Amino acid sequence: METPQLQWFKTEEREGRMMVFDPLRRRFVALTPEEEVRQKVLYLLVEHLNVPAGLLAVEYAVKVNGLDKRADAVVFGTDARPLMIVECKASTVKITEKTLDQAIRYYSALQPQFLLLFNGKDCRCFRSVGGTLEAMDHIPDYEEMKG
Repeated sequence: METPQLQWFKTEEREGRMMVFDPLRRRFVALTPEEEVRQKVLYLLVEHLNVPAGLLAVEYAVKVNGLDKRADAVVFGTDARPLMIVECKASTVKITEKTLDQAIRYYSALQPQFLLLFNGKDCRCFRSVGGTLEAMDHIPDYEEMKG
C-alpha cells in the first residue's frame, strides 16, 4: 500500500489572514512566523528523515509541573514511546539557553531520546546519553531515532 502524498505549504488568505494547510493536523492554521518554521521542520522530518506522518504529533499536550503545556511536535516510535521532542521558534528568535530550558521541561516530562530546537536558520539537536543531553552534529533520521 502506497503512502498518500502529503500536501505541504498550501496557503490561502481567509478574512485578511494568511493560512497554511497542515497536512498532519489536516486543517488550515494561521501562518505565523513560528508556524512557518514548524511546517518547514515537519516537512524535513516526514519527507527527508523518513518519520512516518502517523507517528508525528503536532502541538502535543504535555503536563509540566502540573501545568498544561504544548510541545511543538513529538515523534513517536511504533510502541507509542516518545522518541524526539521538537521545539520551534520564529526565525527572528535566537536559539538560546532560555529556549533550551523551555524544551528541557518538555523533555523531562516525556523522556525521549532526542531533542530538536529549530528556528528555520539555526538547528540544535541533542541526544540523551546516560541521562545527560549531548549535542549532535546532525538531525537523526527515523531509523536512528528508533535505535
